[in-house]
Amino acid sequence: MTPVKRVKRDEQTFDLFEIPHAQEPIPSSMDYRAPVSALVGQVLRAADCDRYEIAAQVSRLAGKEVSKYMLDAYASESRIDFNIPLWLVAPLESVCNSCQLSNWLVQMRGGRMLLGREVLNAELGKFEQQRAQITEQITKLKKLMGEME
Repeated sequence: MTPVKRVKRDEQTFDLFEIPHAQEPIPSSMDYRAPVSALVGQVLRAADCDRYEIAAQVSRLAGKEVSKYMLDAYASESRIDFNIPLWLVAPLESVCNSCQLSNWLVQMRGGRMLLGREVLNAELGKFEQQRAQITEQITKLKKLMGEME
């Protein structure tokens, strides 16, 4: 008997056919203050510039003063009552060249975020599937018409 080869599963690539699900709405299970603070910290640490520069750029984009100390507080897991407001996520991600917060929210709600070329590939796939369905329907109609003559 020949030994069965075990193939190691690719942990980096997500399953295209796996259906994402939102977290169950169980009481007291959705207190996301600490994870949001941790994510803000990760986004800030991964940025190409310091927090003073990030604060200045975010303030410019948002049209409202955002200080370095506010960013520090948003990123502090010990200050969970001072989470980043939702309106500030887009300017922060733009300045930090990140989508971590948006992607995290989409995943929590049971979705999968597509960006850039992935969006176009998804649209192309949808249209290819529609074309295949239409071609199948045309073939059935022509066959039916041929039988009627």
